Amino acid sequence: MQRRKFLHTTGKSALGLSLLGLAAACANEPGTGDSATEVASTEDMLSGEVAKWFDISLAQWSLHKMLRGGEMDNLDFAGMARNTFGVGGIEYVNQFFKDKATDSDYLKEMQKRAMDADVKSLLIMIDREGDLGDTDKKARMQAVENHYKWIDAAKYLGCHSIRVNAAGEGSREEVAKAATEGLATLSEYGKERDINVIVENHGGYSSDGQWLAGVIKGTGMDNCGTLPDFGNFCVERNNPEKWEDGCKTEYDRYRGVEELMPFAKAVSAKAYDFDAAGLVTETNYAKMMKIVQDAGYKGWIGIEYEGNGLTEKEGIKKTIEVLQQFGGRLG
Repeated sequence: MQRRKFLHTTGKSALGLSLLGLAAACANEPGTGDSATEVASTEDMLSGEVAKWFDISLAQWSLHKMLRGGEMDNLDFAGMARNTFGVGGIEYVNQFFKDKATDSDYLKEMQKRAMDADVKSLLIMIDREGDLGDTDKKARMQAVENHYKWIDAAKYLGCHSIRVNAAGEGSREEVAKAATEGLATLSEYGKERDINVIVENHGGYSSDGQWLAGVIKGTGMDNCGTLPDFGNFCVERNNPEKWEDGCKTEYDRYRGVEELMPFAKAVSAKAYDFDAAGLVTETNYAKMMKIVQDAGYKGWIGIEYEGNGLTEKEGIKKTIEVLQQFGGRLG
């Protein structure tokens, strides 16, 4: 689970050359497109003043070690996003205030902290509230109902969405049917409150871009969409109980993001490690950002640093620098 001014004139040149090399090297990978197009896109993005076309937000999970270690409190998140990183949008994680969904006093304080810091509360990422793709209808409906309070909390905080998971056990077809029904029901509740229900590729079937796109389309709800994550494309793990054992089957991340972008209402820029030039090593951002831009997306792109090589604060700052090279602006 992973996320320094180093770029002046010469740094920008070095970065451009490195990105061009990455684009050319990856041109023949599945789903990555024509090499000439990739190179031209990188040149356009990095030549002169880059046009600002999206806003940079901060996903709270980028600070999960500090939060879990007691180095910071959930209520400090908004202030840190603005004062430490200059970021104007935040994405909460319910795990860090899991017993406060219906606590109006606590939510009011969260809202006040965000207003005082002049940051926008964008969404809440929801975990551990049951499987929306459970093939058992009773269990699935309980999971749907468990999410209602988070839609209400998101509405109170001024968010546009909650991020959920399309998880379940069974065959590909069985879970798709169940997840479509579960998401549609939850989205109906969200629509009444003007809140989107968005699904992240987050392991299992949901990390299959084609599968998840089909599920979202099947709901028939315009407030049900996706949150494409640049890095969560492990369909099958070597050991589901021990994530550190690695991935057995991985879906092509570029193809996956391309398939999910038509339904995107948020985007997650995952980063783990950086090379000497400051580039993210596991994802070719030249390719990935082109896919996002070509989809016509102009919303927020959230930083989700999950690396171990840097402190969480250092990793967030480096990811900001990378995103700024592709048109990201700090709100």
